Amino acid sequence: MNLIYDEMELTDLEDVPEPDLLKAITAAYRTRTYLSGPATTVVAEADGQVVGMAFGYPGEREEAVDDVFTQITAKSAAFDVPFETQSETAKGEWYLDSLAVSPDHQGKGIGHQLLRALPHYARRDNQAVIGLNVDLENPAAMRLYKRMGYEVSGKQMIGDHHYYHMQLEIGQRARVAN
Repeated sequence: MNLIYDEMELTDLEDVPEPDLLKAITAAYRTRTYLSGPATTVVAEADGQVVGMAFGYPGEREEAVDDVFTQITAKSAAFDVPFETQSETAKGEWYLDSLAVSPDHQGKGIGHQLLRALPHYARRDNQAVIGLNVDLENPAAMRLYKRMGYEVSGKQMIGDHHYYHMQLEIGQRARVAN
């Protein structure tokens, strides 16, 4: 996650010392909300170490998920003000908030494997579309998403970067029997 925040160059985080940012990120990922509540964290392991992760949730749950990090940063002296994110997703899609692979393990198909796992979680959460944002300055990620079937559905500004919003149709939503 720290890799992602670095790439996003969020001005709200530039004065936060890296150890304090890592502590806040770690605290968020220890919550039920991030692990298996309103959001889902999927990890890839190699030799007992986490080498990749995907983090997402239904768009309708974005505010509840974002509130976790806001509350954690509100309690940290390292943050002048609680960190608040801007909306990145839309209702009606399962939003892939973050996908990261350790630099030592990139190019080994881990990102591909994580992406292949996501439709299971989206369908479990009754979603028929997976959405994500990819930085216009990250052509390697764009190629990966296109290979996996994602299509550009729009553009948006997040922080100081322009992003393509991409979506993947995964089929019908799960039906609940009465």
